[in-house]
Amino acid sequence: MNDQNQPNTEQPNKGQEDGKDKPSGLMEKIQQLGQTNVPQLSQDSNIHCLTIVGQIEGHMQLPPQNKTTKYEHVIPQLVAIEQNPKIEGLVVILNTVGGDVEAGLAISEMIASLSKPTVSIVLGGGHSIGVPIAVSCDFSYIASTATMTIHPVRLTGLVIGVPQTFEYMDKMQDRVVSFVTKHSNITEEDFKDLMFAKGNLTRDIGTNVVGDDAVEYGLIDGIGGIGTAIKKINELIEMRRQSGEKEGLVQ
Repeated sequence: MNDQNQPNTEQPNKGQEDGKDKPSGLMEKIQQLGQTNVPQLSQDSNIHCLTIVGQIEGHMQLPPQNKTTKYEHVIPQLVAIEQNPKIEGLVVILNTVGGDVEAGLAISEMIASLSKPTVSIVLGGGHSIGVPIAVSCDFSYIASTATMTIHPVRLTGLVIGVPQTFEYMDKMQDRVVSFVTKHSNITEEDFKDLMFAKGNLTRDIGTNVVGDDAVEYGLIDGIGGIGTAIKKINELIEMRRQSGEKEGLVQ
């Protein structure tokens, strides 16, 4: 016979006990990685947003107090974006101080090699190695108050003082210059002038370029924000669809 007075031995749900629900998978991913999920369902957006914020972390792990974008998080996302047929466009939002040169160039090359339309927006700042990432997209925007710092490649920490070290840095710098001039409307001469200008940065060489000036130099395509970028990416997606339809009719 069952005893109706027997106490209930079931344990309450931990989330209910605390009065808080556990964060969903999406929220947890945003909290841990600073990234949204790649859309999987048909009702989700066909545009993916990739944020590049803080310092770009490469082969060396940065201190825990630093806000970072880790390249091992970004690169798999770009592969997934390319493979997912439901994603038709990518918007890259930058507010970065720069960081690891090779990691930044790797991200830039991957964005530039995507077969889908891409648009970038520089908000706040897109400094140092953030410049190649900003220009790697099909079309780039910058907020009128945002800035971009252009300076020579520099190393911190222990450096081996031999001519080969200088040659290595010089070649790395050439890679940055070559990529930026290839993917924007600025000339190599103008970009190097900004890179080696004296007096614009305190006790250093380089140039701080504000939004309107970045457009005037041909480094960035236009002034705009998120609304402008979304409108542009939708235009590029529609052009790609029409191009695909024409190719299908020709075949």
